[in-house]
Amino acid sequence: GNHSMNIFQKIWVAYLQKPHSLWQLKTYSNRKPVRVVVGSCYTYFAGWIHTDINTLDILKLENWEKYFQKDTIDNILAEHVWEHLTPEMGKLAFENCYRFLKPGGFLRIAIPDGYHASPEYIEWVKPGGTGNGADDHKVLYNYQSLSKVLEEVGFKVRLLEYFDENRKFHRNDWDPKDGMIKRSARYDERNQNGKLVYTSLIADAIKP
Repeated sequence: GNHSMNIFQKIWVAYLQKPHSLWQLKTYSNRKPVRVVVGSCYTYFAGWIHTDINTLDILKLENWEKYFQKDTIDNILAEHVWEHLTPEMGKLAFENCYRFLKPGGFLRIAIPDGYHASPEYIEWVKPGGTGNGADDHKVLYNYQSLSKVLEEVGFKVRLLEYFDENRKFHRNDWDPKDGMIKRSARYDERNQNGKLVYTSLIADAIKP
């Protein structure tokens, strides 16, 4: 009936919203505001341009230049991308984000938290760890090492969720409309009844 058609249409619209080629991505960057998800995998957020390594390799300046002008992106969202890059590659990718963000724009980044209080969590997410995809993890940041590299690139850092060196959890209010992080204290379904099973180190890296 009509109802299933609506669901089908929704899925089709979601599919169309997601660029599947370099050419398509080019046509998406005329949108206002310009909000880009990098390493988007299977996520879909309305109003965002979704990219993956096959449409936008964040390490390659010429890839960025193909679609975007310097200082034109409002927001970049990256959930669990940077742990797959070596520290050197990660810094280069941060520099590329910085170059294309507008002044006042920001990168919202979420990565595994190296200061997480749970030894099982650390075992799960560390490079070569037991977790899903951890065989490809290259680095485990904590709020200090992440802040340091972001500041070296020129960003101002606002920490949103993180454990400190004393394994104490800190949380600042953040709006999912500015970038939804599923693996967070608030939105990860593994966190029940106030117990934090899975959180991420989450920060906004703001271009002054």
